[in-house]
Order: sequence, then C-alpha cells, then structure tokens
Amino acid sequence: MAASRRTAPAADIKDTLWKAADKLRGSMDAAEYKHFVLGLVFLKYVSDAFEERREQIARQLTDDGITGDTAAELLDDPDAYIGEGVFYVPELARYDQVAARAKNPPGEMSIGEVIDSAMVAIEKKNPDLEGVLPKIFNRTSVDQRRLGELIDLIGRVGFRDQPKKARDLLGETYEYFLEMFAKAEGKRGGEFYTPASVVRLLVEVLEPRPRERVYDPCCGSGGMFVQAERFIESHGGRPLDISVFGQELNQNTWRLGKMNLAIHGIGANLGEEWGDTFHEDRHPDLRADVVLANPPFNISDWGGERLGMDPRWKYGVPPVGNANFAWLQHIASKLSPRGRAGIVLANGSMSSKQSGEGEIRRAMVEDDLISCLIALPPQLFRNTQIPACLWFLARDKGPSQGLNDRRGEVLFIDARDMGEMRSRTERVLTDEEIAEVAGTYHAWRGTSDDVYVDDAGFSYSASLDEIKQHDFILTPGRYVGTAVAEADTVPLADKFARLTKELQSYFAESDRLQAEVNDQLGRLDV
Repeated sequence: MAASRRTAPAADIKDTLWKAADKLRGSMDAAEYKHFVLGLVFLKYVSDAFEERREQIARQLTDDGITGDTAAELLDDPDAYIGEGVFYVPELARYDQVAARAKNPPGEMSIGEVIDSAMVAIEKKNPDLEGVLPKIFNRTSVDQRRLGELIDLIGRVGFRDQPKKARDLLGETYEYFLEMFAKAEGKRGGEFYTPASVVRLLVEVLEPRPRERVYDPCCGSGGMFVQAERFIESHGGRPLDISVFGQELNQNTWRLGKMNLAIHGIGANLGEEWGDTFHEDRHPDLRADVVLANPPFNISDWGGERLGMDPRWKYGVPPVGNANFAWLQHIASKLSPRGRAGIVLANGSMSSKQSGEGEIRRAMVEDDLISCLIALPPQLFRNTQIPACLWFLARDKGPSQGLNDRRGEVLFIDARDMGEMRSRTERVLTDEEIAEVAGTYHAWRGTSDDVYVDDAGFSYSASLDEIKQHDFILTPGRYVGTAVAEADTVPLADKFARLTKELQSYFAESDRLQAEVNDQLGRLDV
C-alpha cells in the first residue's frame, strides 16, 4: 500500500484524498466542513514547506562547516524562513507533532485543543497570518474521533514522495478541494469559486505582465490571482513579479483566500480585514493595470441608495435594485491610464434599459471604454442558471507599442456554442476553445502576429456608429451574424437542445426583470 501511494499520480492523490475526507463529513454540511479540511491542508502545507526550507538550511550550514549550538540557533531563526517566503512553524505546531499529540490519552489536551493551539502559535510567529487561520476545532459540536481520522488521512498521503514539491502539490490540492466544495455547496459555492476555465479565459485575454498591479474587488478564494500568477510564471516570470490587491465581503471566504494565496507563495494585499467594496473600499487610491472580477449577479441589496452622489458613478447613477453597473463603474474607476479589465456579468447587462442602465451603457460606449464583449455558453456556472457574458474594458485602445488602433471599435465574440459537458450539469471550456477566443482577441488588438478577420457567426469588430444603430445593445449575436453554411451540418437534435437551453435562460431573465418591475412598482407612493 505504501508503494502505491508513493507512485500514485498527483491527480489520483487529490481525488482519493477528497473522497476519503468527504466520507468523514458525517452530519456536517459542506459549507462548514470545508473550513476544517482546508485548515488542516494549510497546516500540512506550512509544515512541509517549513521542513523543506529547514533541510535546505541544514545543508548550507554543513557545507559552511557550522555545527553545534550555532547551527541549532540558525536553524530556528524565523528570519531564515520568512525572508524566503516560508512561514515559520513552531515545533509543537508542526504537522507530525500535531498528529502525535492528537492521540493524547484522556485527561490531556483534546484533538481540537491541539489543533487550535497550533493555529494560534503559527499566527503569532507570522504576522501576515494574524486572524486568518481557523480556530474552530475544539467546539463541542465537532466529532473528535472523525477529526482524528481526518488528521491521519491528510498526514499520511505521500505529498513529499511526488515529483513535484510538496508545497506545489498541496497548492493544487487546496484548489481542487475549493472546486469540489463549491460543487458540493451548489449555489452558495459561487460565493468563493469561479469555474477554472472561465478564469483562464479572462487571464489569457488580459495577459497580465510582470510588475503589473492586479486587482479583484470581489476576490473570493483568490482563484483569479492564482491563475494570473500561473500565466506570468508560464511566460518566464515569478510569483513575486506581480502586485496583488483584493477585497472580499465574506469573513470566512476572505480567510480562505488568504490561505490559498499563501500556499501559492503570492504576497497579496486583501486589506486588513474583509469589507464591503462599495461602502468600505480597502484600496481607495489604487489604480490597477489589470482587473479580474466575477461579481455576484444582479444583486439588489447592495446599499445603492446610500451612494447616490458617489464619484465612481462617472457614467450615471446605477439603479439601487441591481449592482451590475455599480460593479462596472467601480472597476472602471480603478483602472490606470493603460489599465484593462475583464468582468463576468449576467447577460442582462448587455441589453437592459431599465432604471437608467441603458444610458449608463451608452455613456461607457461613447467614452470608448469597452474593448470586447463575449457571450458565454450555458451551464458553465453550477451555482446559477442565469446566462453570463464577459465584459472587457480598456483605458487605451490606441496604436501605442505597435498595437492595432482600435479606438472607436468594439470586438464581439459569440462563444455560446463552445464548451463540452463534463457531467450532466457542468460544461467547461476546453484548452483549444480558450486559445481560439483569446487568440481572436489578440489578433484584433495586435498583440499577436495573426491578422484579424471577421468570422461570420463567431466574431465581428463593430464601429461605435454601428453600435449606436443597435441602440447601444451589446449582445454579440446582433453583430456577428450567421455562421457560414457549414454550420448547417449541426444535427437538428443538437440545435433544438441548444435553442431550448437559450429559451429557458431567457425565461429566467424575464422572470427576474418582472420581479424587479413589481418591486419598483411597489415602491411607488400612490
């Protein structure tokens, strides 16, 4: 059995660990249980990273001929770890010590007390983690037997026997668990997790570069930042090559994000604590080069009635019953002179005219702020059936640095037929599809060697005059036209299934609009 664990692929380890951990959940729901599992995965990560760094220091000391008390003192110098981006872990908080103490006989510290004290000790030695780690393991409602089994489970998996570094594999495991918990939680899971293929598409289009400032005003568990770091690393950069700024409203999600970014070695400023982006902006003076965001769709209780004169509303006061255009304008206010942004929004944002939304959209178009609109396929988001799209904003669409001059133009891409079903309810964009969409944008903008040509049924570069003729409605289907004849070879059953899904999404949007109209009518004093 031990040999099979050592040679098991990383994907198998993550899947096996998830299935085993999920069996230990008992009566606890996924929303609560994830904090126990992810907290222990984080504890394992900081311990393994600490041990790797400790072994490295020991080898250096041996090579330098340093031994005895001097060597022991240097091995326990917190600066030797923190200075290299590794958290210092006190001895009794190291995972093997915690696992051993978890088997204390009756009358001594309980398993929950051992873990909570370890979390406190780590926070004391690492100020960046203050108030971040979960201290929830000693509650009376926690099944201590199951908790002990969970400690053993996470502790015995052969992370350090894999070709990858332990910390890299633990980072992937943390991400995998976030995804699986999001699926288990359903709609609530969308509060902290954006589907990986959507995040990748955003990042591939925006192409964050070294030394840029990256911002997410509703950062969830930090997935946008992790993907941005991966993009930079795949192009020869390092995680330290970007500056990360974020904000999150939910306290527990803010903590998940802090731990996720710590595991990936990303130094991030998520504010001193969680807070409401509209009312407690943690980065009021920030001007970002890249903004990545997946705000909650169509939220009505965002407190807009208290922000009527806010300076962020350059293009018009957003309706109090829907925050979509508040998010867009908040993000626009954060862009540097050459900043660019990618935002996930409900499809209604492209066409709605109620409560002044049409006028705001018109003002944004006329200011030449919008660079691209992408219509997404259905079923990418497990937490909502509302059809979604991607907005891309750019402060500078001019020909600087040899790029194509796209002032006065907007690129429309209709990707509704893309994606493949990974399950009965979940669709994902494939690597090839992400490359096709991002490549189309880069050819249009001039950031690649390819030459852009309109592709009937898929992409079209529209002038502002054309958009005006469409009354500033930005739905890509209005502009890209009909695909060439070859598209007619699509089986009728497939067409019918797609059209049925689209019709259902329109029904859902109609229900939402009707509810909002009724709500607004109810506010009238007659």
